Amino acid sequence: MSVWRAIAAAALVAAAPALLAGEIPPDARRSGYSFMGPDTRAMQDDDTSNPGMLFVLDGEQLWTKKTGSAEKACADCHGDARSSMKGVAARYPAIDKALGRPVTLDQRINLCRANHQQASPLPYESRDLLALSAFVAHQSRGVAITAGDDPQAEPFVEQGRDLFMQREGQLNLACTNCHDDNFDKHLAGAPITQGQPTGYPLYRLEWQSLGSLERRLRSCMSGVRAQAYDYGSPELVALELYLMSRARGLPMEAPAVRP
Repeated sequence: MSVWRAIAAAALVAAAPALLAGEIPPDARRSGYSFMGPDTRAMQDDDTSNPGMLFVLDGEQLWTKKTGSAEKACADCHGDARSSMKGVAARYPAIDKALGRPVTLDQRINLCRANHQQASPLPYESRDLLALSAFVAHQSRGVAITAGDDPQAEPFVEQGRDLFMQREGQLNLACTNCHDDNFDKHLAGAPITQGQPTGYPLYRLEWQSLGSLERRLRSCMSGVRAQAYDYGSPELVALELYLMSRARGLPMEAPAVRP
């Protein structure tokens, strides 16, 4: 976020009425797609124009590539991703029974690499991790999000909700100030959406690349002049889980395209 965008954010909230009561009702929740202009929608809708599909194609190749000391591919355990992975991304972050806490889809991929392929973890935001995540998530396109419906996830959902409502940074803003109270407005020319994470990992034109939800959250934190949590931190995982549970019932779109 530029200095001018930060100033615009502060001015927007300063000019707005006091915090609106409550969160967006479930029947009023909308994907970021509905806030996009016709050109961005057309780019997402056409797989031959959607730049995120290049990552999906790379992920498809990685799915069948043997790796690690075990010389195993994802397909050796999971077979055809079109059937075995359908609906999987729609329920992540999900509770890992052994760890007793939620893990993101990226973390699940790295856990599988360590436990079953005996391979080193892929770095966050690396091309290969984004490609595998995009390929898996793409198999759930059109599937309704169900994340957070596990009773064991409830305390982590609440932790994420608290973080969403918590003001932070030099601008003293919370996620809710933009995405609950001021959606359908504009910030420095860009539409303010409800922050529903239906299309991650998504291709962001500003980045000229695919990126994870964690990257977007960290960018927002930096934008309000707050210290961003590390990738994979419990706070970012909880926040991602809350956001996905908040979008429950909306269809997956990965890979989405956004400005």
